[in-house]
Amino acid sequence: MFIDPGTMKPYVPTPAYFLACFDIYDREETLGEELEKFNPDDPVDREELIRKYCLPMNRSYMHRFLMMRSLKQALQEESYDFGSFFQYDPEAYSSFPDGWDEMKSFRDFFQDIFRLANIEWRDDLQKAEIEEQSS
Repeated sequence: MFIDPGTMKPYVPTPAYFLACFDIYDREETLGEELEKFNPDDPVDREELIRKYCLPMNRSYMHRFLMMRSLKQALQEESYDFGSFFQYDPEAYSSFPDGWDEMKSFRDFFQDIFRLANIEWRDDLQKAEIEEQSS
């Protein structure tokens, strides 16, 4: 089990970890206004959102590998509810841009994250896979 060096706790990501970069809570007038220029249902806009905001996240190669493994497992489940990550929760200190909870296909959004991350993070993912196989 991978222990996150920052928290010293097991690192067990879910696909929701990919969405932290889109959280506009307390940033509605900055990041929120920026993100509202994009349509997450449009494949071109969605790719730009993922490349510009999601993939540059400052994570180690092992963090990225575990996030991708989690996402891959979720994508393999046909009934996985990706939409649940976008539902507004008044108890949580997080929110997404207006309309994101009404995307036509939440699965498409995550499939594009998976596809693009496999390209952008290829070297990190290979390094982590080799390391995991040797341990």
